[in-house]
Amino acid sequence: MPLVAIVGRPNVGKSTFFNRLTETRDAIVYDEPGVTRDRIYGEALWNGAAFALVDTGGYVPRSADRFEAAIREQVEIALAEADAVIFVVDVTTGITDLDQEMASILRKGKTPVFLAVNKSDNEARRLDASEFYSLGLGERLFAISSVNGSGTGELLDALVEAPPHAAESEDDERLRLAFIGRPNVGKSSLTNALLGEERAIVTEIAGTTRDQLDTPFRHFGRDLVLVDTAGLRRRSKVAENVEFYATLRTQRAIESAHVCALLLDGTEGLQAQDIAVLKEAEAQKKGLLIVVNKWDLVEKETNTARDYARRIHDRLQTLSYVPVVFVSALTKQRVGKVLETAVQIGDERGKRISTSKINEFLEEATAAHAPPPWRGVSVKLKFGTQVRSNPPVIAFFANHPTGVHESYVRFLSNRFREAFGFEGVPLTIVFKQK
Repeated sequence: MPLVAIVGRPNVGKSTFFNRLTETRDAIVYDEPGVTRDRIYGEALWNGAAFALVDTGGYVPRSADRFEAAIREQVEIALAEADAVIFVVDVTTGITDLDQEMASILRKGKTPVFLAVNKSDNEARRLDASEFYSLGLGERLFAISSVNGSGTGELLDALVEAPPHAAESEDDERLRLAFIGRPNVGKSSLTNALLGEERAIVTEIAGTTRDQLDTPFRHFGRDLVLVDTAGLRRRSKVAENVEFYATLRTQRAIESAHVCALLLDGTEGLQAQDIAVLKEAEAQKKGLLIVVNKWDLVEKETNTARDYARRIHDRLQTLSYVPVVFVSALTKQRVGKVLETAVQIGDERGKRISTSKINEFLEEATAAHAPPPWRGVSVKLKFGTQVRSNPPVIAFFANHPTGVHESYVRFLSNRFREAFGFEGVPLTIVFKQK
């Protein structure tokens, strides 16, 4: 999704505006400058167009105060990374020196800017808003009220009518593989090992990679795009604003990918944060792969890899269908297996099963284990078909679709995998009225 940043000096109503657009109360609102310290992220939808939204702290140039310096850094990063900017000013105070300095920065950039003159909640204030044309940010401004919503519709109309960037062609069939995971598990090292060059900067300092790096390449005749992302950290552990922003970029990389490879440090094992990011990728129905890196540092016995994978699957439970590959980016041991498995998962994600085979499967599965009764009534599954691929969605038609228990959905999903594969691919099974 396009990323839109809300910027402006402190206490002009940016967080209230953010909450209105996202229909949440995620941003703290208080009548005191500087309340918003870190960025708040959300999603907004207007006239069918979705975009990501970031609420920055108030912009205070050249302040010695460490909080204001951090807020300034946030805004500068947002301006560098956003696809569009909504610059919020306050009609009740008029143009200030800070507004002018901010406008000067925005004029120098190439990012589209939408000027929102906030607190224009009566006719007199809407007339006063014309003063802000002198900031030199285009021929149009939007007199809005983030409290009652007036004027926000016109602003959003303009925002979605002029999309911040062109969407990728739907004809682009290249498999996008994203490496995700905690900092310092070897994502950049693995990228370099696969590409055979120093494409990404590698150091021993956790969190070195702060940009998302997309590299097109060919592998055994297949066109792929390799995405090396910044490492994910728990928010409580993020000290630098730039690393906090990298967290969002990793989430956006998951959105754009077809297959997500979660990298683990073989010496540390599976962590709670690893499970969280893997489940996030699963929720977005991406192909899933677990890559255990630094395998050369792990002491091994006869069945070490098998037992290690079993422990991972025991912890993941419902994600036991995700394959595990053991590699060493340093020695390049088995790194080719990562691409081989990712391509297989991508192919499985796009696979279609004929309706006749699905119904043969359904007859056998229900004969072996019929759905439990619902409210004293028998639940019967009559017909099944695959309604889409990439990602796969299987629809079953029943007399009481709401009566199919979650445990039976898991049974069908497991049997479906046994019959048709789909290794590393989240399955969506839906039930419709017969």
